[in-house]
Amino acid sequence: LYTAPDSCEGRCGEPFSEEDECHCHTGCERDHNCCEDHERHCGPDGFSSSRDSITDQELLELSEQLYGVDHNKARPSDIAINPQHRAGPDETGDKQDRSPQPLYKYVNEELFSKPTYASFIKLLDNYQRATGREEEVTAEELREQDRFLEEVMKTELMKKLFTFLQGKNRYGSEQEFVQDLREMWFGLYSRGDGERDSSGFEHVFSGEVKKGKVSGFHNWIRFYLLEKQGVVNYFSHNFDGPWDTYPDVLGLQFSWDGFYKEVGSAFIGCSPEFEFGLYSLCFLARPGRACHLSLGGHHLSVQTYPWTKSTYGGGRRFIATAYVMSP
Repeated sequence: LYTAPDSCEGRCGEPFSEEDECHCHTGCERDHNCCEDHERHCGPDGFSSSRDSITDQELLELSEQLYGVDHNKARPSDIAINPQHRAGPDETGDKQDRSPQPLYKYVNEELFSKPTYASFIKLLDNYQRATGREEEVTAEELREQDRFLEEVMKTELMKKLFTFLQGKNRYGSEQEFVQDLREMWFGLYSRGDGERDSSGFEHVFSGEVKKGKVSGFHNWIRFYLLEKQGVVNYFSHNFDGPWDTYPDVLGLQFSWDGFYKEVGSAFIGCSPEFEFGLYSLCFLARPGRACHLSLGGHHLSVQTYPWTKSTYGGGRRFIATAYVMSP
């Protein structure tokens, strides 16, 4: 089910990539670089057939399809941003605010009344941002998680993603898929001193503070809401994607209550389900590696990392982080 970077489960016959820890392509035995379980999964009697591996071409095609069915994304008239200063490589780390104006000039907040946005926003205040402080999860917060998953699964985008993964024998039913999404994204683990203080969702979408720095925090809605409150200060950007409609991609520098983020990448103007679905796809297909996608004819990559220190459900990994890569 879960494609581990050091295993051939679900990876038999996939193309060779230098980024892989070990390999599962047909020539790996000749090259002496197969994963240890290559024979068990990919040998003549193996139980991970090559037709269940997710190819690079399939990722390009599916990401374009998901991009095409993101019906809840912002229209060009819904958001106006003001990127101001473009930081050079020697400027991103110096904590200088080179953009006097906020990043967001205007956001049509009617977007936030759409069910996936409304249920997503309810999740954002459920977390202690400091690592090392145990998360207390209330019954109400668990209901909010379920509501969000329920709403995103009503969308054509997430139904298309599920159909694809089911066709690859990753999940037998939508119920199984939703349960795994719940665990991989919302399951708690420890980034601190043994306290169950973090989850993939908190890190990626809400943001954390670790060792005096902003950690994670890759979501445009969260950024906009906190900038509006005056607790996030936009400094500059180092990358602005080639898209002339939403979603776009921005690499940005900012501070959150005085804690600094040197390079934080984010999709701008996508729906919550688009980001959630794309990151989930990349985590399942290319965990720990760059996941090469195509949106509106432009290539981009998503990087995910599994949490390696604890597991759930018989060895599956939680999401440690996921973000769109800005060159």
